[in-house]
Amino acid sequence: MSAEPDFDALFAAASAVQRRAYAPYSRFRVGAALLADDGAVYAGCNVENAAYPVGTCAEAGAIAAMIGAGAKAIRAVLVFGEGPELVTPCGACRQRIREFAMPETPIVIAGPEGIRARFTLDALLPASFGPANLPR
Repeated sequence: MSAEPDFDALFAAASAVQRRAYAPYSRFRVGAALLADDGAVYAGCNVENAAYPVGTCAEAGAIAAMIGAGAKAIRAVLVFGEGPELVTPCGACRQRIREFAMPETPIVIAGPEGIRARFTLDALLPASFGPANLPR
């Protein structure tokens, strides 16, 4: 990776989309923004459903937007959530991120007050299974 990603832009995108999350059941709104290999920022929010298993995480929405736009790789991720605990990607989203990111990809956790923690994908999903494990 070259220069430090613009986490201010990711923060702005994630905090804006977090306010639009559809969370009538949990009332727990999450926004995510990622910087893709094309230099664009893609954002997503959680979208709940009365049949809980069919809801969508914010990170999944951002990844879908990135793929839909034609980008292929994640350079950085910022997850925005509220509350006293860090809102890190769930296990399924860590694996979703792994599909398009490298182990050293930064994953930044933020809340209304700003950036709260920084991780690499490898720190959140060590010894991960990814595309290189499968023949193409």
